[in-house]
Amino acid sequence: MSRVLIIGAGGVGHVVAHKCAQVLEVFSEIMLASRTASKCEAIAASVLAKTGRTIRTAALNADNVAETVALIKSFGPRLVINVALPYQDLAIMDACLETGVDYLDTANYEPLDEARFEYKWQWAYQDRFREKGLMALLGSGFDPGVTNVYCAYAQKHLFDEIHELDIIDCNAGDHGQPFATNFNPEINIREITQRGRYWERGEWVETDPLSWGMTYDFPEGIGPRKCYLMYHEELESLVQNIRGLKRARFWMTFSDNYLTHLRVLENVGMTSIEPVDFQGRKIVPLQFLKAVLPEPGSLGPLTKGRTCIGCVTKGVKDGRGRKTYIYNICSHEEAYREVGSQAISYTTGVPAMIGAMLMLTGAWRGAGVFNMEQLDPDPFMEQLNIHGLPWIVTEL
Repeated sequence: MSRVLIIGAGGVGHVVAHKCAQVLEVFSEIMLASRTASKCEAIAASVLAKTGRTIRTAALNADNVAETVALIKSFGPRLVINVALPYQDLAIMDACLETGVDYLDTANYEPLDEARFEYKWQWAYQDRFREKGLMALLGSGFDPGVTNVYCAYAQKHLFDEIHELDIIDCNAGDHGQPFATNFNPEINIREITQRGRYWERGEWVETDPLSWGMTYDFPEGIGPRKCYLMYHEELESLVQNIRGLKRARFWMTFSDNYLTHLRVLENVGMTSIEPVDFQGRKIVPLQFLKAVLPEPGSLGPLTKGRTCIGCVTKGVKDGRGRKTYIYNICSHEEAYREVGSQAISYTTGVPAMIGAMLMLTGAWRGAGVFNMEQLDPDPFMEQLNIHGLPWIVTEL
């Protein structure tokens, strides 16, 4: 039984708090901290109503290392689960090093002033965590996270070598709004509007944003959907850790309506992260856009349909060619009934709880900084089936 500190009270933090509260035998005490105390208190009230458990809350500016250190020392957790903004990752890692506490996140660090999605800043902490005997687990969400573990599972059980990988993320849900994002709009739009990138024959190949598309026929009645090639952070570690990989790509579905709105916003400068002068003060257009778009948490009761996220892998087993598809389908409505969130937050929050559970129980241990595919996939895959994200393997 262990204390855990969750930092971040957005949609994913909401799910992580609920899912940790469901597993009393591992998470004996839970604290939820965020810059906005009222958000933490609302989540705590929901956790109490749904699980009967009381969790503690605190106001925290996670940009301030000293403030985070003080909170960690006062509460005494064994692990910090960071589901705050990705700009805050390094400050929270610094606080964990200073206090001797393990660390977990769901998304790689991003500089606030530049949309760059690279692990180099966090990988640079390898020696510091190893020397202190601490563990930092990066990207324990769905993509990255579950997708990395799917690849590790395929490498361990299904292939001798994986040569080609396509990670395909489909949100076949509908929230009924003209334009909205299912997670933090600022992070979502920064990610989508960057240049695409994929790995082929030992080098990165760049594409214009959303310029490559394909139609993929998703299983279980979801059907054909248009997918667009993007760069996604898990590719950076997978090309280093999956044997024999010759090509690795990431695809995500977007509706024509979504893309039309996005192009209009881009054309009028609303997706820019460069500050502009407005009535005597500097504002960032994308941050203003975030303020006027629907809060992602408000979409939970409105969103219908399912997500389907998985990995298509092609390679060799016992001298023969093989192609498999490992995937999960998650219902927005079922996620909302269980924890009060839509499936985008659910599919990220559940893996964060599972990663934390495996660290705290000793199933996953090590000193240093780890990406998900570097650890044994079997206990994680087992827990996915238990905690709401069952997976299927099919031959293609």
